[in-house]
Amino acid sequence: MPRRQVVITAHNGVHARPVAEIVRVVQAHPHAVTLRTSTGAVVDLSSVLALMDLGLTSGDVVVLETADSAGADRMLDTLSGVLDPRR
Repeated sequence: MPRRQVVITAHNGVHARPVAEIVRVVQAHPHAVTLRTSTGAVVDLSSVLALMDLGLTSGDVVVLETADSAGADRMLDTLSGVLDPRR
């Protein structure tokens, strides 16, 4: 399973604008994509509310994961770039 560990550096953490971009990218992907926090919470990234409820802030470390597929690595790279624009 492809996965990425990301340190969130997005200004003001994960607020409405990055969440909308993440959900848009995930909904175009054919497989489920999950985000795991350092506390062990796991959410499906196709849900705006689930992601917003985490209250992720700059400096938080998360792990993104999805099933093997042709576009999985590219999609995870895109999501990583939203969460960590300094990459």
